[in-house]
Amino acid sequence: MSTQTTFQTARRLVLVLTATAWLGACATVQKPLSITDTIANSPSLSTLSGLVKSAGLTETLQGAGPFTVFAPSNEAFKAVPAATMEDLGKDPAKLKNLLTYHAVSGALLAKDVKNSNAKALNGDTLALSKAGDFVTVENAAVTQADVVATNGVIHIVDAVMTPPKK
Repeated sequence: MSTQTTFQTARRLVLVLTATAWLGACATVQKPLSITDTIANSPSLSTLSGLVKSAGLTETLQGAGPFTVFAPSNEAFKAVPAATMEDLGKDPAKLKNLLTYHAVSGALLAKDVKNSNAKALNGDTLALSKAGDFVTVENAAVTQADVVATNGVIHIVDAVMTPPKK
């Protein structure tokens, strides 16, 4: 076998292996997910995922949006008194009000947050603050920002925010 033939064979082998690796990588890329599906696929948001279903908000958060959701982590829900969680479980309207207090219309990335107010989906006002890269909403700090979904963005927060009493 000549040097030229050996080189061509090696080149073809490299091309085939590269193409195979590229196709394999493409096969593992997930399609973009809605806010609801992104929350459901995040182990740290499993409590929120269940509550979204219980409140009947699945379809809303799969809708066109865009929405920004300030998603309390499982740890944030653990800090809520058990009696409060039990009460929310018995009152779907109260649960829906609480959860829609954690969302606003529009896709708001962390870099775009200003010290201002935003109207929550439940109609109440949320105070947004930013200092450098540190973002807060009401009494909750954003611990993971800019989880992008097909219909908006999710910011994971460290506290469950309580809407004002009416």
